Amino acid sequence: MIDGVATDPSSTSSPSGEPKPRRARRTRMTGAERRQQLLEIGRTLFAAKGFEGTSVEEIAAKAGVSKPVVYEHFGGKEGLYAVVVDREMRRLLDMVTSSLTAGHPRELLEQAAFALLDYIEEYTDGFRILVRDSPIPQSTGSFASLISDIATQVEDILGREFKNRGFDPKLAPLYAQALVGMVALTGQWWLDVRRPKKAEVAAHLVNLCWHGLERLEAKPHLIGRRKS
Repeated sequence: MIDGVATDPSSTSSPSGEPKPRRARRTRMTGAERRQQLLEIGRTLFAAKGFEGTSVEEIAAKAGVSKPVVYEHFGGKEGLYAVVVDREMRRLLDMVTSSLTAGHPRELLEQAAFALLDYIEEYTDGFRILVRDSPIPQSTGSFASLISDIATQVEDILGREFKNRGFDPKLAPLYAQALVGMVALTGQWWLDVRRPKKAEVAAHLVNLCWHGLERLEAKPHLIGRRKS
């Protein structure tokens, strides 16, 4: 065995008496290992090139397998893409919902902002895939529907806070969509610039959200000429 790779014991020596190099035997991947490898390769390629720019041939070549192996595991490029997107959407939703543990509303806003920025930082390829328009239907919906799911989590928190402050709790869904959408769009911008630092981005987002909510008018009015 050389560096953990099994070698061919039948190899002896060359006619000149020099030891013949032994052929290394490749260890076959299990089905689960191969599937995970293809998912990781597909995730990287879809993030860099998009769905249309990625081919089954390239995925197979990167994995060191033939095209039929990709079809065997996922039925084709569409199936691989669907699994990659569904996994990323579930990961992001889990990261956001599991982060909301604080009691104070302002800290909850901080936690939500950090969760999204953490995901962008740790799973950049996944976020790049999610923010693209998906060319095929997803079982978990679109990125817009994912943001809506996250907003629903925030909606309950805002509803309680609105009620405590004498505001109409029925408007909580509107504000939840606005706040989560603001963080998501800022995250898309930060994905490429990465400035300022993550904590500073979160602080500024929460600053705008919290102080906007803190000075919220119970009955907001328009100051321009248009009223409808």
